[in-house]
Amino acid sequence: MGTSMTDGFEQMWRDLAPLGRSAVSGGYFRQPFTSVDSELRSWFVDQCAVRGLQVEADGNGNLVAWWSPSGSAAEDAVLIGSHLDSVLDGGAYDGPLGVVSSLAAVDLLRERGVAPSRPIAVGAFAEEEGSRFGIACLGSRLASGSTTPEAATELRDRDGLPLMDAMSSAGLEPALGRAEWLDRVGTYFELHVEQGRDLVDRDAPVGLATRIWPHGRYRFDFTGNANHAGTTRMEDRHDPMLSFAMTALGADRVALASGQRATFGRVEVAPNGTNAIPSRVTAWLDARGDSETQLLRLVSEIKRQGAERADRDGTRLTVTAESVSGEVAFDPLLTSTLRDGLAASWGEVPVIPTMAGHDAGILAAAGVPTAMLFVRNPTGVSHSPAEHAEMADCLTGVEALAEALEVLVA
Repeated sequence: MGTSMTDGFEQMWRDLAPLGRSAVSGGYFRQPFTSVDSELRSWFVDQCAVRGLQVEADGNGNLVAWWSPSGSAAEDAVLIGSHLDSVLDGGAYDGPLGVVSSLAAVDLLRERGVAPSRPIAVGAFAEEEGSRFGIACLGSRLASGSTTPEAATELRDRDGLPLMDAMSSAGLEPALGRAEWLDRVGTYFELHVEQGRDLVDRDAPVGLATRIWPHGRYRFDFTGNANHAGTTRMEDRHDPMLSFAMTALGADRVALASGQRATFGRVEVAPNGTNAIPSRVTAWLDARGDSETQLLRLVSEIKRQGAERADRDGTRLTVTAESVSGEVAFDPLLTSTLRDGLAASWGEVPVIPTMAGHDAGILAAAGVPTAMLFVRNPTGVSHSPAEHAEMADCLTGVEALAEALEVLVA
């Protein structure tokens, strides 16, 4: 393993560590189009400049840096990378590990004297987590055309600020829509920390992905009658909080019984007073299934139980699908080629599914041949300050990424 690559990786990781980190929880608040996001973008641009990579910013907030050695074609590039934003109070590895590892893999290829026959691009996608504007993988969705500019201009953050205004306030020049750079990409290969314990159980430092479970985000609006918490008899209430609470419990039972995933992770209450019965409860369901049929059944049953409970409580329920992603199968030929290419150094590399969404899934659905490389997570914890990967495994991930790139660009 190249010492300069190791030193470079560790230095990049140290430089990123304090950006957006909470002094209270130790978690990260790296929301898009904020001052912290500007620092992250500047860090990326600076790292690319040091390496002589030409950075291109599209009008969707994405950054793509190009390494096009003399003699290589002008298109059919191999794109690597990930994202730099986080969920609220998230971990350090989800996203940034892929970006840092991609830059380190470029370093390692250069140390080895590899002269790519195809351009290599390193991407940093915007708003992958959907933590500010509610649509996961927004940057890659806009770049690939799977989300329209018209739909995106309607997005608001929790304070009601429109997406376009947030981008402009961050010093960007928004021009939403399909990105020209995508036409120059022939392959996308994303490294990511594993969000689960599969590799731990297999005692493997890295693995490749087979597919992404279908998943979606659904807004549940429960409305009732605001009233006094002390003077209103229990039998006279039309309390949307009760309707929501029973729906959340029902979602847990349905998901447990079927082996799927259902999570109400965000709730807003109005008027949000201690001594007042709510008039409205809005809750967001994150639902995931091991097939599109299972996802449909899961959401339908949760909606049915919620509607029945609302009818019993004298409240009303409206359900809106805010974003839904179908199952994504990664390119089997590409995955098989990479697995064979890694076998000499790493033996039998596991190929596993993932229940988490990624920019890789968006580009794969858009027709780009795509694969993913996972780095072992010793606890399996993700979207939490406790998210972790050992440095030795991170460096192994860089080596595996670089070897896979050699297969693709030799």
